[in-house]
Amino acid sequence: MSEKPETPEPPQTVDLAAAFEESGVREVLRELDETMIGLAPVKQRIKETAALLLVDQARRQMGLATDTPTLHMSFTGNPGTGKTTVALKMADLLHRLGYVRKGHLVTVTRDDLVGQYIGHTAPKTKEVLKKAMGGVLFIDEAYYLYRPENERDYGQEAIEILLQVMENNRDDLVVILAGYADRMDRFFESNPGFRSRIAHHIEFPDYTDGELLEISQIMLGEQNYSFDSKAEAAMAEYITARRGQSHFANARSIRNALDRARLRQANRLFSEAKGPLDAEALSTITEADIRASRVFRGGLDHDRPLKEAAE
Repeated sequence: MSEKPETPEPPQTVDLAAAFEESGVREVLRELDETMIGLAPVKQRIKETAALLLVDQARRQMGLATDTPTLHMSFTGNPGTGKTTVALKMADLLHRLGYVRKGHLVTVTRDDLVGQYIGHTAPKTKEVLKKAMGGVLFIDEAYYLYRPENERDYGQEAIEILLQVMENNRDDLVVILAGYADRMDRFFESNPGFRSRIAHHIEFPDYTDGELLEISQIMLGEQNYSFDSKAEAAMAEYITARRGQSHFANARSIRNALDRARLRQANRLFSEAKGPLDAEALSTITEADIRASRVFRGGLDHDRPLKEAAE
């Protein structure tokens, strides 16, 4: 009769600093700092979550913990504050620490989960959950899942399926609910099952005017464009004026404004060019390209995308 192999004794000590380096978490946090402007409280919460998970792993190694911690999250804040991007970084972090198998991010809204007729919702929701298993499911504008004013709404069916999977498969799936803070608060009040399963609530602040100007410069640079000095000053004025208008969506509104500025620049070059143009002329956004916006005349940009217009 063969003898059973001896169970190795748990370690008496752990080196958290070494575990931090070996996990690759430092790289994720560095990318978060280098690629995202501002968001200091969000970055701090991500670092704290990483520390919590590293300690949880150490406790497991020493036989002090067995249950998988609840990692479902709520991201609240206005549009364009980086919630989806941070969710992607969070998926990478959880994968590196071994809390999800694949580390991919599946982003959905109500329309991806809720059907329009009887028997349609369950298959849609389960198909999304199947794709998200082993990673992170990011539900944007999650409060639209619950519409109590409509007796024929099938959102409640999707909610019940989500709650069951969040409880039973929390070692293979992390769900992040996202949306405006006030609407998410009402959503949690109406759905206590969600509140009890969400362990981490992270608030995303609006960007400051200075941060948005820096973001605009980075966005242009990524496409090999730049402001001249007067255009940069005009962009700073644009940001202040645009923030005071309706449907402002932080970095998303800035990206839309830059798309329109590049359109104006292209038309200006076509109409003004008298001969060959060099790389600098093709790559420079001028004051005129910015100040042509209706925002400087007290109006909204008439050609903003429909999604932004609906927010």
